[in-house]
Amino acid sequence: MSKETFMIESLTRDVVALLMEERGLSMREAMDAFCSSRTFDALSNPETGLYFQSPAYILDEFKNEEL
Repeated sequence: MSKETFMIESLTRDVVALLMEERGLSMREAMDAFCSSRTFDALSNPETGLYFQSPAYILDEFKNEEL
């Protein structure tokens, strides 16, 4: 596994956990919401460099996408 893949997976886990905590979602609901977003698409593309950001920053990007 590449370091980028590891970081992306770790950030995804952390963002999903934050969504679960903030919104009272189940893990499946939080995964479905985040993994179907443009933010997740950007995070999954190592060329964007989004995986260098914190989980809180990525969550904010996700929230801004919803507006």
